[in-house]
Amino acid sequence: MFSGADLRTERSSLDLFELLRKRHSVRNYQTRPVENKKILAILDAARLGPSAANLQPCHFVVVRNKKLRKSMKAAYHEEWFLQAPVIIVGCVDPGKSWCRRDGEEYWKVDTAIAMQNLILASTELGLGTCWIANFDEDPVKKLLNVPDSIRIVAMTPVGYADEKQRSAVDRKPLKDMVHWDKW
Repeated sequence: MFSGADLRTERSSLDLFELLRKRHSVRNYQTRPVENKKILAILDAARLGPSAANLQPCHFVVVRNKKLRKSMKAAYHEEWFLQAPVIIVGCVDPGKSWCRRDGEEYWKVDTAIAMQNLILASTELGLGTCWIANFDEDPVKKLLNVPDSIRIVAMTPVGYADEKQRSAVDRKPLKDMVHWDKW
């Protein structure tokens, strides 16, 4: 099985916290194709993410065909989304995911974790991504022949960034988000 470890000599070997700070949403892409070994490595990173009860309900559709990518405008209308040479669609089978006793389903969480791994691995390999959640699911399912029982949780373009300068990413201060012992 191919893994990101196979790219060890090409990796930037960023520290995890440095990698987290480096990751940002890319909205301009070069037309340069993404190497298959990098696509396989980021998919492997997604596969390695934890899932509730280790049920691993996620699936990924890798869209490289230019005409098919352009057709995805029916689901997400931003032109920059269509520039990237690859779009990865994060899917899940809710019927094969874990459900808590109170009925809370974890299929969205499992897919979000997998996609985050994919996005971080992309950053590590010099690729840009952008988490996309505001899309129309039905047109994507039809275009990609996704079965009715499968849900699409997120999509990301993947490619080499074509940006002069990255804008600073504002994040809330930790003190506004953390509660010690009690709320």
